[in-house]
Amino acid sequence: MPTPPHEGPATDDHGHGALCAGISRAVVGLFSEHTGRGPTKARTTINADLIVVLLHDSMTHAEKTLVRAGRPAEVLQMRRTFQETMRPSLVAAVEGLTDRTVVSFMSANDIDPDAAAEIFVMDRAI
Repeated sequence: MPTPPHEGPATDDHGHGALCAGISRAVVGLFSEHTGRGPTKARTTINADLIVVLLHDSMTHAEKTLVRAGRPAEVLQMRRTFQETMRPSLVAAVEGLTDRTVVSFMSANDIDPDAAAEIFVMDRAI
């Protein structure tokens, strides 16, 4: 899977730096595979049974064109559809890297700034 051009600090105050970096790489790679372009920045934070992957600069050229044309709602709907389609792959990647089960997955996007959050609630603390 491709490595993001810039990845934020992969450490957290719980000592999961290598795992955070691996999850960031996996999520960016899946976005790239599914949308043709991955985010340029990714940061994963782990706190007990919660994993949050914050992504920046992930919109494709086509999505940016739609936003400039005043169609942000369509871009957000398309992003939700992609994330529903990607859900099994994202969950499998996180479960494989953590040796835990994802009990809940949520996703959110914003247009300005171009940011997204992938949120995984695990069956137990990491």
